[in-house]
Amino acid sequence: MKEIYEVRMHARAGQGAKSGSQLLAESAFKLGKWIQSFPEYGSERRGAPTVSYTRISDKQLRTHEPIVNPDAVLVFDQGIAGSVPVAQGLCEKHGILIVNTTKSAEEIRKITGFNGKIYTLDATGISLKLLGIDAPNVPMLGALIKVTDVVSIESVEDVIGEHFLATLGEEKVKKNIEGLREAWKEIAK
Repeated sequence: MKEIYEVRMHARAGQGAKSGSQLLAESAFKLGKWIQSFPEYGSERRGAPTVSYTRISDKQLRTHEPIVNPDAVLVFDQGIAGSVPVAQGLCEKHGILIVNTTKSAEEIRKITGFNGKIYTLDATGISLKLLGIDAPNVPMLGALIKVTDVVSIESVEDVIGEHFLATLGEEKVKKNIEGLREAWKEIAK
């Protein structure tokens, strides 16, 4: 991993990007990394576009600016890609774009104009099947850790259990972990 690894997450309010960013950061913290996780939104209501950021480093983080040149971008709703420049600042040589969609990488390339590595995953389908709701954040994390190894799948599983056992119960925690693992297996380039 490079000295500072930066992730930007584009979603619609209510899809769990803020929580996904926090889960990723806390998973890295469990591995002894320095972290930052912060959202960027105003008084949006459910369904409005939002952005969340995560920084992970082996050294203390001193910057607090938004992430403009991310290493990876996660797009929780492919519909956003048509109206928001989701690949802006993403390096075509080293950057990774992961999109929650049933479309192919080539179709996403046409929408975004990004010519680097694109991965697609039906994270909504996974969350609907397992949880009965459109909550693609955990499957999207599964995809990210598979293609980047930025954190371990075990650290994410631990954080999901710590965060949600008391509020969601053991069955939903197990379903979220199942969704994480299913996305990890299914991510396609």
